[in-house]
Amino acid sequence: MKLELRGITKRFGSLVANDHIDLVVNSGEIHSLLGENGAGKSTLMNVLYGLYQADEGEILLDGTVQHFKGPGDAMAAGIGMVHQHFMLIPVFTVAENVVLGNEPTGPLGTLNLDEARKRVREISDRFGFDIDPDALVEDLPVGAQQRVEIIKALARDAKVLVLDEPTAVLTPQETDELMSIMRGLAKSGTSIVFITHKLREVQAVADRITVIRLGAVVGEAKPSESAETLASMMVGRAVDLAVTKHKPKKGNIGLSVTNLTVVGDRHNKVVDDVSFEVHAGEVLAIAGVQGNGQTELAEALVGLRIPSSGTIHLGELDITHSSVREVIDAGVGYIPEDRSKDGLVGDFTIAENVMINRSYGPPFANGLQVDFASRDRITDQLIKDYDVRTPSRETLAKKLSGGNQQKVVVARELSRDLNLLIASQPTRGVDVGSIEFIHERIVATRDAGKPVVIISTELDEVTALADRIAVMFRGRIVGIVDATASRETLGRMMAGATA
Repeated sequence: MKLELRGITKRFGSLVANDHIDLVVNSGEIHSLLGENGAGKSTLMNVLYGLYQADEGEILLDGTVQHFKGPGDAMAAGIGMVHQHFMLIPVFTVAENVVLGNEPTGPLGTLNLDEARKRVREISDRFGFDIDPDALVEDLPVGAQQRVEIIKALARDAKVLVLDEPTAVLTPQETDELMSIMRGLAKSGTSIVFITHKLREVQAVADRITVIRLGAVVGEAKPSESAETLASMMVGRAVDLAVTKHKPKKGNIGLSVTNLTVVGDRHNKVVDDVSFEVHAGEVLAIAGVQGNGQTELAEALVGLRIPSSGTIHLGELDITHSSVREVIDAGVGYIPEDRSKDGLVGDFTIAENVMINRSYGPPFANGLQVDFASRDRITDQLIKDYDVRTPSRETLAKKLSGGNQQKVVVARELSRDLNLLIASQPTRGVDVGSIEFIHERIVATRDAGKPVVIISTELDEVTALADRIAVMFRGRIVGIVDATASRETLGRMMAGATA
């Protein structure tokens, strides 16, 4: 089925999320929609799927104009969508999830689960998905859950399949398997729209590439184009994708974690007997698929969670049971994975956010009195040094782009005299140009002789920044390897294999 989008425009108030976008996806083609976070990719696909109504433009399937009032209309027309965050019910079986909302019935309207199982097996066997129809979704690994989402779409006869950032929660091996599945689907005639910001994957699987920047199409490219060319199209300027760093000059042990166990919100061990050390002047990266205890580990290191057992030492100082204030005062910088929730106060100005974790003493306060002149001088200098794109220091944080919000967090944390930097998903939702800048600052912190812990699900980021890599799986560290370890080795570890 051939898909055409003509002049699609979508506005949210004064914000133009999609600006007269044209896109053609041919039958049996893998067409990548490439762009930074916030470029308008997902908005465009939500228009296609009927979740949003376009303000201007039209959608055509095999030359016929479509009028989708909701996802039901889009599915009926042959469009399927696999969202970045899966839409599955964990306690249902695969078969039950696949037919949910479109249940096959038998006599007297009873649910015909045998027919559902048969449909799942047919699709699974046809494309080599290897999925048990009777398996509970909650018992399946993430990669298998994604296949269930694809089966759901195909079970409704999807001829156009939209995959929105489909590799965000996959190991490298699962990513390779997904790409093989995509090629098989395309060979069978399915048209695939592959939404991503990962250049490596685009070059590996796409037939054609459309690049979107700031809500508008800036051009088409071939997968044979260099990563640097694609990145410059995404950003609008030349970008150096390589992280330049010299061999680490390790000092004394700056952080020591011993037999650390953290109990989660459901009273389960989310961090299970974890031990590692980080030297001054080195970067230890904690890798793994999201949800394997990395978030809770970071929160324990900065005092947001109290461990049930084990110890955390910052140099000689025991901070295992320290409060967040005490951890900050000990010289720990923290870049949280969710900047809007844990890193910034959206209704505060940039200047207020810069001083937010040091509002009780120098250089921002004398006793109970805020030193506004000092605060404004420091903020203006940080805005300049960290290239924060803003009209002024009085701009509210929520008015900044994602990349500039992250720069404010990074500037605040790295402008202190640190004894340790913990950066959790430091470039999540950040444009390619800002990624380049943030990586440079992290390496500079390491080269200044500070211990650095990076927690990231982006394997390219992990291998670029790390001197050593610890891989977490189900709350445990399955091994710590040198940064030269292959992607295949890291991928096996991310799936639970020991080093």
